Amino acid sequence: MPRCKEGLARAAAASSSYVVGVDVGSTTLRCHVYDKKAAIRGSSSKKVETLYPHLGWVELDPEVLWTQFMDVIKEAVQAAGLQMNQIAGLGISTQRGTFITWNKKTGKPFHNFISWQDLRAAALVNSWNRGLILKVIHVISTMLHFLTWSDRYVIASSLTFTTHHVSLRLSWVLQNITEVQQAANENNCCFGTIDTWLLYKLTKGSVYATDYSNASSTGVFDPFQMCWSSVLSKLFSIPMSIYPPVEDTNHSFGSVDAEIFGVPIPIAALVADQQAAMFGECCFHEGDVKLTMGTGIFWDVNTGNHLHTPSSGLYPLIGWKIGKEVVFLAEGNASDAGSTIKWAKELDLFTSVDETARMARSVVDSEGVCFVPSFSGLQVPVNDPCACASFMGLKPSTTRNHLIRAMLESIAFRNKQLYDTIVKEVRVPLTNIRTDGGVSNNSFIMQMTSDLINKKIDKPVNTDMSCLGAAFLAGLALGFWTDKEQLKKLRRTEIVFEPQRDSGEYKLAMDNWTKAVQRSLNWYNQTSY
Repeated sequence: MPRCKEGLARAAAASSSYVVGVDVGSTTLRCHVYDKKAAIRGSSSKKVETLYPHLGWVELDPEVLWTQFMDVIKEAVQAAGLQMNQIAGLGISTQRGTFITWNKKTGKPFHNFISWQDLRAAALVNSWNRGLILKVIHVISTMLHFLTWSDRYVIASSLTFTTHHVSLRLSWVLQNITEVQQAANENNCCFGTIDTWLLYKLTKGSVYATDYSNASSTGVFDPFQMCWSSVLSKLFSIPMSIYPPVEDTNHSFGSVDAEIFGVPIPIAALVADQQAAMFGECCFHEGDVKLTMGTGIFWDVNTGNHLHTPSSGLYPLIGWKIGKEVVFLAEGNASDAGSTIKWAKELDLFTSVDETARMARSVVDSEGVCFVPSFSGLQVPVNDPCACASFMGLKPSTTRNHLIRAMLESIAFRNKQLYDTIVKEVRVPLTNIRTDGGVSNNSFIMQMTSDLINKKIDKPVNTDMSCLGAAFLAGLALGFWTDKEQLKKLRRTEIVFEPQRDSGEYKLAMDNWTKAVQRSLNWYNQTSY
């Protein structure tokens, strides 16, 4: 955007009273309209419609998602009693690693969105991880690190691939969908994660871009060089021409075409969901920690301008780039938290999510019952994609309350595992721990987590932090808010969970749970998909 137009946009935003934050999550699409005090004035949400065309395949229909995206914005603005011309700008947060390819000339998608949960490339991932090429990369990188002491070679020396990475799923698409391969060869193929596709649609094809937080989450971006990795792209036979330009996280991405909402609305931020939540929690300083518990669990640590060198499974990410400021994160995750509770509800183990904490507290313990939350494998620090979900230790006397307690305890135990990994691996002192996401509303899980890690955990009034983070980033870009210090004053704490029991009191229960985890490992065949 030219500087004169950018200046006019900032002036208009400063005089407008509201900013919109949208989050396209794995299960829910949410939109909130915020005023200058970061209070929510209007909201709307829709369930993300997930498709399962084959065993292990997980997709989203791009046109359905686009319609839902437009609808939640219109409904949230209407719920706030506002007109579209009162909106200063828009910030968009999206689930990471879910991607699509489309025809550059026509804008028509070649296939549905392929979700980060999709397992169609599992055999390809397994083949690469066991292959000779990766072993050679490890050896050469180890030698180069010895000669140069460069951290980038440490990362390469322990490089492994997962189905969560875009890299091998995109390689699968190029190998198996002829249209995509042909278009890529003719320089007529666009690749994009959800943010890129939505930006392209909102601007009717005039803007094609992503941001550093989303790019760094794909597995084909080099955070040292701050660009798409030509080395990995060549390894996977992915043409560099299909990648979008990468821009700052809060940036003048253009405006929504006036035909869509009736007026042009500035698009001022694109950001990956976990990085958005980190920004919404105001974790701006080195050592700040964010714990998001939604569908899965995500622990993120602000490592400042130092790129984390992984050793036990934590991975480095770009948190955000704003002008010259680049903030890096170290992240560890577990795929199943809210998904575990959702599954239990579908089995009618409880009526309302709100009653689960009470049910867990109604019994002294789980009576030896252990649950392993592994519907999507076990990530850090176990790192077994073939682990199965399981109940162990069931007895004739086991009740629903025991089952619920075992399930909630398992989420807290996974939090303990991830926290211990962070303490062991991250080389910066940890300071504040802040939590968000729907599962953070469960007081039993939060209190047990606080006890296990022996730390205070701050939960805000508003737990939809990805929406707020996207709005904060857009608002800063537009001059709606002045700086991060102002944002810190807008964040409101609802409760601080403080340790109430010694972590040693949980030792027997966690030892039994760890034993159950070991017996759930390597259950599935890696080539099942």
